[in-house]
Amino acid sequence: MAKDLVIVESPAKARTVGRFLGNKYVAKASMGHVRDLPRGKMGVEVDEKGIHPTYDILPDKKKIVAELTKASKEADTIYLATDPDREGEAISWHLLKAAKINPAKVKRVVFHEITREAIKEAFEHPRELDTRLIDAQQARRILDRLVGYRLSPVLWGKVRRGLSAGRVQSVALRLIVDREAEIDAFTPVEYWSIDANLTKKSPNGRKQIEFKAGLHSIKGEKAKIELPNGERSNAIAADLEGANFVVTSVRKRETKSRPAPPFITSTMQQEASRKLRFTASRTMRIAQQLYEGMTIGDEGSVGLITYMRTDSTNVAETALAETSRYIRAKYGNESVPDSYRVYKRKVKGAQEAHEAIRPTSVQRNPESVRQYLNSDQFRLYDLVWKRMVASQMTDALFDSTNVDINAQSTKSSSAYVFKARGSVLKFPGFRAVYMEDRDDATEGEDEETAPLPEMAKNDDLQCLGILPEQHFTQPPPRYNESSLIRTLEEQGIGRPSTYAPIIGTIVDRDYVQKDQGRLWPTKLGKAVTKLLIAHFPDIMDVGFTAKIEEQLDDIAEGTLKWEPMLQEFYSPFDKSIEKAMKEAERVPRDEIDEETDEVCEQCGKPMVIKSGRYGRFLSCSGFPDCKNAQPLLLRVGVDCPECGSDLVERKQRGKGGRKFYGCSAYPKCTFAVNQRPLTQHCPECGKMLLAVGRTNARCTSCDFKGPVPDEEALEVAV
Repeated sequence: MAKDLVIVESPAKARTVGRFLGNKYVAKASMGHVRDLPRGKMGVEVDEKGIHPTYDILPDKKKIVAELTKASKEADTIYLATDPDREGEAISWHLLKAAKINPAKVKRVVFHEITREAIKEAFEHPRELDTRLIDAQQARRILDRLVGYRLSPVLWGKVRRGLSAGRVQSVALRLIVDREAEIDAFTPVEYWSIDANLTKKSPNGRKQIEFKAGLHSIKGEKAKIELPNGERSNAIAADLEGANFVVTSVRKRETKSRPAPPFITSTMQQEASRKLRFTASRTMRIAQQLYEGMTIGDEGSVGLITYMRTDSTNVAETALAETSRYIRAKYGNESVPDSYRVYKRKVKGAQEAHEAIRPTSVQRNPESVRQYLNSDQFRLYDLVWKRMVASQMTDALFDSTNVDINAQSTKSSSAYVFKARGSVLKFPGFRAVYMEDRDDATEGEDEETAPLPEMAKNDDLQCLGILPEQHFTQPPPRYNESSLIRTLEEQGIGRPSTYAPIIGTIVDRDYVQKDQGRLWPTKLGKAVTKLLIAHFPDIMDVGFTAKIEEQLDDIAEGTLKWEPMLQEFYSPFDKSIEKAMKEAERVPRDEIDEETDEVCEQCGKPMVIKSGRYGRFLSCSGFPDCKNAQPLLLRVGVDCPECGSDLVERKQRGKGGRKFYGCSAYPKCTFAVNQRPLTQHCPECGKMLLAVGRTNARCTSCDFKGPVPDEEALEVAV
């Protein structure tokens, strides 16, 4: 008796799905896409009659297609069970064409988690292929091919061979270049603040809590006082010496902090970057493994999280109920809201109404599956699980106190208004499980601050000191992966599945360098961006790119046809290509070289950083007269503990090779470590420290493991 055929993308997914379906079905993997636009040529013809793409079976998929063709002929029914998004729909369509599958035998099944219940539900309610989703994905693929294949040759002719440009990657690069320009143009502005170190006078002599209050204004004036320089600040500080500090008002209230919604693709990538230091591509690779299925003891292979490419915060009713039951049993009734929390999407141009990323069962808490996962899998699962559980817990409650204080000068008639704020956590709520990180400290303040002593109106306070302090305004921070993804999402640029490859491409092309987690544009990246903005303003415009995404959404919803949309885009784009090839000036090669402090040992001229086919390298600025070139070694400012040479940043061979730190004297010295060496020394033995996360360190020689020591601790140790 013939078995029904189920086609999915990966062997892991095939094993998990096949186990749930039983022996009446045979599950096979396509190994992703089997058909695409041809490699090495554009493969798209555009004329007055329309858009004509040519699709080829991928060379490494011909054997798989032959096997699927044979299997489909032997099966009565073929279930296309590729991923539940536009790309998954397009993969199914290409499978249908490549394997010459009889459409009458085909059923499309969609599930957002790989569990027995979800698979059963999907196979009981199959549907037909959705041509609208296929058209939207096909339009995106063709559009990106047209832009990439027409735009890249402009860069080859005007900048350097081997470069690439893209509809979305070039806009992402522009964001980074524009941010660097803001930083370069930034002029720090001096300003001052004045704090008073205060304590409540104690009639019985007991020690009181010390606290700080900040100068806000001069009494009688509503506007906040401005302290633009040291002269103004010091004059007021002098006037405050010996002043009488009296409480004029105390306002107490309960404040709340709400949990973050369950993850969508972008927020998962952002939080994994902040908490785990994962790149976007690493996060998605691990999430794919958790989604497709892990072998969990007697359970066998089961998907641990729901589909990881989503922009929806919706959660199934059954999952909400299960989560609430878990919270009630684990944390008590007071940690469960009166009703389920429902989060509304704020993603610009959100696509399919998927579910949020969540554990397929909260009963599988992280510790219960830890032994079955590797370190990366466990840490990401732990993050997803905690985020989901916390999202359905009660608010965190704080007792917040705001105090206004009058400081009457004894040297003049002036009176000054100081303000103090204290906030104490009185019920943790969701914070007992999880708290969301921030990209930069400037994004907001922690809800919990230092406690204040009990105070009432007319209480006298004792001033222990007046503390004027100089500050300077700061430029906007450089993007890290997390903040760049957030900006792309907010601007409607790209989609969940594109963030990781966007960042990977601009780094791999040497348009951007990563240093301490921050993204810096190289000279090459700046030169490419400048040329593209000058000659392709639409392509490089954030608003225009977001509009294209909206049009792709319209195609998916059936309100716009894909061919007219592409025709409208391509005609002016084609003309701008021809104009740029004729009019754009070539960028001199030496203008995109980056200077260094290195000196050529052969001719004495400065060495510069160049970008080549295999990445960045050091080259003599005297080229071509001097052809000296060397690998680019990024020194970390720490001496090798074995031979005293510089330690440098290196990368394992192969695409995606991990970063490590080794001796510059290699191969004579083979010392190497995977964690970044710190300039600080161990406070216990004075030996080398390695970074552990953002703020901790461990010693390579003794058992020390703790916060990175400050400079005072260093002086003692050394």
